[in-house]
Amino acid sequence: MTAPSEPTRAAPTEGSPGMIGKAKDWIDYRMPIFSFMEHELHEYPTPKNLNYWWNFGSLAGIILVIMIATGIVLAMNYTPHIDHAFNSVERIMRDVNYGWLIRYIHMNGASMFFLVVYIHIFRGLYFGSYKPPRELLWWLGIVILLLMMMTAFMGYVLPWGQMSFWGATVITNLFSAIPWVGDAIVTWLWGGFAVDNPTLQRFFSLHYLLPFVIVGVVVLHLWALHVHGSNNPLGIDRKSEKDSIPFHPYYTIKDLYGLGVFLIFYMAIVFFAPNALGEPDNYIPANPLVTPAHIVPEWYLLPFYAILRSITFDIWFIEAKLLGVIAMFASIFILFLLPWLDFSKVRSARFRPIYKQLFWVFLVDCILLGLVGAKAPNDKVFPGIDNFEYVQLGQITTAYYFFHFLILMPLLAKFEPTRPLPESISEPVLGNRAEAGE
Repeated sequence: MTAPSEPTRAAPTEGSPGMIGKAKDWIDYRMPIFSFMEHELHEYPTPKNLNYWWNFGSLAGIILVIMIATGIVLAMNYTPHIDHAFNSVERIMRDVNYGWLIRYIHMNGASMFFLVVYIHIFRGLYFGSYKPPRELLWWLGIVILLLMMMTAFMGYVLPWGQMSFWGATVITNLFSAIPWVGDAIVTWLWGGFAVDNPTLQRFFSLHYLLPFVIVGVVVLHLWALHVHGSNNPLGIDRKSEKDSIPFHPYYTIKDLYGLGVFLIFYMAIVFFAPNALGEPDNYIPANPLVTPAHIVPEWYLLPFYAILRSITFDIWFIEAKLLGVIAMFASIFILFLLPWLDFSKVRSARFRPIYKQLFWVFLVDCILLGLVGAKAPNDKVFPGIDNFEYVQLGQITTAYYFFHFLILMPLLAKFEPTRPLPESISEPVLGNRAEAGE
């Protein structure tokens, strides 16, 4: 009795011309990487009505590559020691060939990365990209956001300036609010009993490692995307081949155009205002004996910082500090619940008139949270009104943030009258825009 033979891959019937083509066929027969790329990047069927809001996913991937490439070069010249870190950054800026350019690209690249990802997330909120069957795709995107926040925070500590040191001190101290285990967590994060050299070394190690973890999650994110395909502005599924076009060359050209426009904006900041998004205090060496007048994180973390500071009251036996930490983390983790909080069958806000209006209210609320996070809590919002400070504005905007997700979204999903959906993607693309609810 003979064992069943293993299935074999059929040999190619017609080889590609030339030596390069033959080498490609030889590799593809043994490991079909070129066939995979042809299917996923060239023939991949894509909704024909995607607009420029869909450019930001590919932009985020390109910026991630830029950040890793520049970060590796910076790590070659950086010294993770509290006595030398600040000076090593200055040496990169002054003595390393084009070190100033590499550092400014990396430093401002973090802001560009968050800007692009935030736009990508708000696009998903507007067009309902978190709804079935794309829940896992959405969750992986939020995991990427969390990893980005961790990576950015640890990177902000590395220059070892005043804001780096005190930002690390304040943020790591938040974990001390956790009952019973909080102090042990803080000691573990510090590597001792204060923010010191072990803290800087482990933050440097994690800052170098986490981008590669992000790459792994991005691969899973793309895998989940290609299972059910991209959402589209109408929020309806593709019903026939007429609703699709190949990804290449149509969307590769569109992405390249968007990349060109974005690089103009990115490089304008790098060359003409490289420190506009940073804090001047971080150009002062870290001094544990001098506390800055106002400790703030980078702009992309300000809304969450505002939520943290807005909780100034105790509830029962739970202290305000712990409530603030819970609210800050809840403001992120609530995004995982969106597929169930918004259970409306209609995805796109184009066909949900009330949801569309409240989306813009929510966007304004998030911008206000960022403004609150950048201000001192006791500053006056309006000079003529003494009893209305930024801490009160932060409490109002924080309350609306959770009210939008926990109350308004479920109510709208149940009671909002929606407009009729088109029969297919092709209808509005071919000119029947009235039926698309425009």
